Amino acid sequence: MKFSRRSFLGAAVAVPVAVRSDQFAGDYHPQAEQIGDGIWVVRGADQPVEFANGGAIANSVIMDSGAGAIVVDPGSSLAFGKALDALARQLTGKPAGLVYITHLHPDHALAAGAFDPAILHALPGTRADIERDGEGFSDAMYRILTGWMIGTQVVLPKGDVAEGPADFGGRKLELFALSGHSDADLAILDVASGTLIAGDSVFFDRAPATPQADFALWQAALDRLAAIPHRQLVPGHGPVDPSGAGTDAAIAQTRDWLTWLEGALRAAVASGLDMTEAGEIAIPARFGRVAAARYELQRSVSHFYPRLEEEIFPRIDG
Repeated sequence: MKFSRRSFLGAAVAVPVAVRSDQFAGDYHPQAEQIGDGIWVVRGADQPVEFANGGAIANSVIMDSGAGAIVVDPGSSLAFGKALDALARQLTGKPAGLVYITHLHPDHALAAGAFDPAILHALPGTRADIERDGEGFSDAMYRILTGWMIGTQVVLPKGDVAEGPADFGGRKLELFALSGHSDADLAILDVASGTLIAGDSVFFDRAPATPQADFALWQAALDRLAAIPHRQLVPGHGPVDPSGAGTDAAIAQTRDWLTWLEGALRAAVASGLDMTEAGEIAIPARFGRVAAARYELQRSVSHFYPRLEEEIFPRIDG
């Protein structure tokens, strides 16, 4: 019989076995901050995915509506999703009636199993991305988070969304279909509060992650987001930006990081640095308060270096 890490951890709930003490985790205690009438943000840790934080690093949003709570990005694990669902019920007095998943990455999407698949909604491209890459991301999360992930399975959203207006239980939303951070990135404007929920198209005081990034498409997505009238912005990671449309600090910082990163990586390749050396280049002082900057720079080197080397250096064997 073949055992996977997931089946082992699931069995460990019922059968006492000798394992390392760090295989098992504590409980999640998500905290909500009200940012408008009937809308709350649940902040993730501004850190890499680590055992100590249980993978709870992405921001989630809860909104009240006449048809139930609306949840945006359920989180990283089944246990976190259950805790977020309980928090949504506590805040709104209603069970979740609609869950949006902004993109495929596991810190945002793997908790989907805590909710009825019929209420899970995403862009069609996101569902295709999760179907393609979800199991790989899940395996990686199990390796890092071990006991935090017990019972977590990849669950595909049943409902498709498209760009345009939406109304759920009297809560009016505007949906935007973007790409650049991933192949399909959903952003949501809550009309009543003027809150733009940007997903991972925007990071704030936390370095952007780039595993599926396309620099040009991401910059175009930032242009679109900057043009949407809004009062405040919830990034995928980092604090809420209260500066509003036209003066968005979070959009400007994300754009600045991406512009610097692309130029720095191209320069590193052109100057002959290897990947280890490129990961140690100087980060500009203006990013001094940006969390996980060195970590994400080094990850970006691994994401982009091979293709940049192929682009910049011509083949000499043909």
